Amino acid sequence: MTPTSDHGMKSDDAGQRGLGPGLLTLLGFLAAVGPFATDMYLASFTDIASSLGAPASSVQLTLTAFMAGIASGQLIHGPLSDRLGRRPVLLTAMLLFALTSILMVFSPNIEVFMALRVVQGFAGAAGIVLARAIAVDLSSGGTAVRALSLISTVVSVAPLIAPLVGGAVATFFGWRGVLAVLAVIATLMFLVTLVGVPETVPAHDRRTGGLGAMYRPMWDLVRVRFYVAHVGAFAMVFVAIMSYVAASPFVGQRILGMNEIQYGMSFAAGATALIMANLINARVAPRTGPARMLLLGNVLALSAGSAMALLVFIDTLSIPTFIACAFLLSGGAGLVMSNASALAFTVTTRSTRGAGAALMGASQFILGGIATPLVGLGGEETAVPMVVCILFGVVVSLLLTLIARGGRRPAPVGPHS
Repeated sequence: MTPTSDHGMKSDDAGQRGLGPGLLTLLGFLAAVGPFATDMYLASFTDIASSLGAPASSVQLTLTAFMAGIASGQLIHGPLSDRLGRRPVLLTAMLLFALTSILMVFSPNIEVFMALRVVQGFAGAAGIVLARAIAVDLSSGGTAVRALSLISTVVSVAPLIAPLVGGAVATFFGWRGVLAVLAVIATLMFLVTLVGVPETVPAHDRRTGGLGAMYRPMWDLVRVRFYVAHVGAFAMVFVAIMSYVAASPFVGQRILGMNEIQYGMSFAAGATALIMANLINARVAPRTGPARMLLLGNVLALSAGSAMALLVFIDTLSIPTFIACAFLLSGGAGLVMSNASALAFTVTTRSTRGAGAALMGASQFILGGIATPLVGLGGEETAVPMVVCILFGVVVSLLLTLIARGGRRPAPVGPHS
């Protein structure tokens, strides 16, 4: 793979080798399985605590358990798919995800529920990490950027739909009904994956050897500055977004006095910005190059973070400005994540792409998980920790982007290019 411009991507001549709209949509849904399973039962926390006789803190820990499963699962599924192929790893994981989802409906206590959430997150991680890897296996250059942007668009819709579906189902059928619907969705996803997802790593491109050989690509990739800088930019802008998401309920409702409709509008504004940014990126980035769109996304995110921080420090943050900053931050983050991931994948091959996707996804969820509790350190009456975490994330993301732009893209890591 040799670049034809300063954007660090090949031309679009390779085209789509089997990556049609149907498969691309399916990959988007696979990548959204984790977020959907996260957000769908949030409205049922109180009912779960009451039904299982558990404290609220234990129910909240089920979310942490799920995120831990997602982070660790990606580090297993990605490298394993480089060795065994994408399809068997994905099918096994999606079957486990479906079975776990079914068992959760019948959870007798919070301990069993929490254990199943860990396994569910571990299995669901395969959809997140392998959807990206499969998309890039079947595309290159501008086509890869477009594919990753469209997958991100589907993922961005999940946080909008999941709470609405979960809340509606819970109203009529309770929290076990919510889990039953999730189990049906998980089962359908397994069946559709069985029929619709092809193998994208031929036998001659797969890695061989023992456990050390399977994880060697990770070590090789973390020594490549170009890859690490783009993965870092991807993960740090996610830190900014998670800082906003985690703090938005008490900043919006407690500090700014938003009612439920206004808060819903602010959250919808951010999700809409993510969707718009990815749709625009899918059309523009293949022509202008992902490096330029990545820098634009960084500038937008930094502008939003700086404006929000200034308004907080001078105590003039209002509902309209909070929504406007969230919109701009989310749109910038959408551009950063799509283009940073596309550029990071340019130094992987079919035999190392699973490992590369695993490192990217694990970094995203580990750093995002660390940032989430930090925004609450100052209590629920100040927005300062939120804006500090947002600023830190967007500044580091921009710095890493500039570091990546400072050098030439290295040769792909792996024997097959």
